[in-house]
Amino acid sequence: MSITSSLQSLKLSSPFLHGSTSLSLLSKPNSSLSHPPLKTPTFLPPIRALKSLQGKVVCATNDKTVSVEVVRLAPHPKYKRRVRKKKKFQAHDPDNQFKVGDFVQLEKSRPISKTKTFIAVPVPSKNGRHEKKETGELGIPLESQQPQEHQA
Repeated sequence: MSITSSLQSLKLSSPFLHGSTSLSLLSKPNSSLSHPPLKTPTFLPPIRALKSLQGKVVCATNDKTVSVEVVRLAPHPKYKRRVRKKKKFQAHDPDNQFKVGDFVQLEKSRPISKTKTFIAVPVPSKNGRHEKKETGELGIPLESQQPQEHQA
């Protein structure tokens, strides 16, 4: 008695016995026999981490380069309290427009030098407000800004 006749006598039906399953589907361990692989939608942009950061300019002495300190809050590993973490990044400032103390946004770009991979961009104003001219604390113009009246 041969093996195939003994299998037929047991009435086993399997797609492998008659060669009806293609070997291309069996070569991939994660492919399913009934469902075709799902295609990813083409309209979704790729996910990029660390695309932009905001920080304060701490050094602007170099030509076309500013040093920006970015502060983030991270939980303490043991005490689980949120702690400020600071990191300094070098950013490209082509027009030397930023001074120490300015808030800037860092946009990721191709590497400009060994340490510079960001471009400094001015932070857009919040709620569409524009910064006011220098006035006193109460919104009253300072004495130096008031027009001088000449007495004759």
